[in-house]
Amino acid sequence: MDKLMVRRGNPLHGEVSISGSKNAALPIMIASLLCEDVVTLENVPDIADTKNITRIMKTLDVDVEYLDEHTLRIDSRHMTNRCADCEEVRKMRASYYYLGALLGRFGSARVAFPGGCNFGVRPIDLHIKGFEALGAVVSTQSIIEMKADNLMGARIFLDFASVGATINIMLAAVKARGTTVIENAAKEPHVVDTASFLNSMGADVKGAGTDTIRIRGVRKMHGSSYAIIPDQIEAGTYMVAAAISEGEVTIRNLIPRHMESISAKLREAGVRIAQGGDWITVSGRDCRLRPTKVKTMPYPGFPTDMQPQMMALLSIIQGTSMVNESVFDDRFRYVEELKKMGAHIDVEGHIAIVEGVDRLVGTEVQATDLRAGAAMILAGLAAEGTTYITNVEYIDRGYESMVEHFRDLGADISRVSDDGPDLKLIKSVAV
Repeated sequence: MDKLMVRRGNPLHGEVSISGSKNAALPIMIASLLCEDVVTLENVPDIADTKNITRIMKTLDVDVEYLDEHTLRIDSRHMTNRCADCEEVRKMRASYYYLGALLGRFGSARVAFPGGCNFGVRPIDLHIKGFEALGAVVSTQSIIEMKADNLMGARIFLDFASVGATINIMLAAVKARGTTVIENAAKEPHVVDTASFLNSMGADVKGAGTDTIRIRGVRKMHGSSYAIIPDQIEAGTYMVAAAISEGEVTIRNLIPRHMESISAKLREAGVRIAQGGDWITVSGRDCRLRPTKVKTMPYPGFPTDMQPQMMALLSIIQGTSMVNESVFDDRFRYVEELKKMGAHIDVEGHIAIVEGVDRLVGTEVQATDLRAGAAMILAGLAAEGTTYITNVEYIDRGYESMVEHFRDLGADISRVSDDGPDLKLIKSVAV
């Protein structure tokens, strides 16, 4: 298996352009199956997760073609298969969106249980509650099976603002009879982008981005051409990278409004930030960094997907910082990897207390999940010596050309093979 090798070098400097949003692309690709027509999607990120989604589509008799690296043509006119039960389904969490799309199009669906990053229990009970409210009969034995003679609009209250449940219910409801109301809906940018895409195919979805989404069912949907929004988390990762390397990086092709909570926390920590219409410049040069408190929250709060990256930065800021993870139960699993590098972090339940250290020390660590993998890279940029990161397949799932982008910014980072001649494993630093 490959590893990433990161050495501390010069501060990062230059520009990086952000790819399309992973978290928007996956449900939008699957949502295209709701129309018996041709959809063209632009700004699709070239990552492992989007490739997995296309492989699943092909098992459903969908014609999928890349017109270029980031433009995808999806033709589901001849689709008849309603069962997504291949190995790729079990590899990723977002495969559960096939439930809503197949139910919405055919009134029935059979989908294997989804996989994905492991950071706590993430049941799909809210999804099932929504499907049942719309009239589906659901069975969850070895596979998730659903059937509805007629999907009918309903009023659905979510016990918490779940992104996955909000989107999945939207997919199932766009062709249901009558009106569906989702209360306590998630407001994340990729929820809004999915709703905008559905509307581009003729759906009638209003209120996305607020607590209440109203969906008036339509009988038929048509093809569309649609460009996916930039990736908020990819952009945030490079913002933190600039700060932790004491460099200066301009991040282009983003939506500054989506970055407000991340920008606010970086400013609070003493990082300088400037922004324009579709760019942000982050400077960690000659900054006196300060400890801070971070609490993850649903949008527009600080995103849980940026928590590990922010923890890497806080670990080298002198003083005491605190991170409160309020979204997922077990998202601190990666902390043990940072501690191997010399970080001083104590975790108690949902709270992590961080005592900043003078320096981190390179060692071999693993990416315990996608965003934790990004955090290991950031820590490696600030660590003395060499850092080796295993489980890079997690990173490949969500970041396009990450090694190349970091190299363009001046980072000393390479992808190496376990049996490569220049790969030398080093012992963990005692903590």
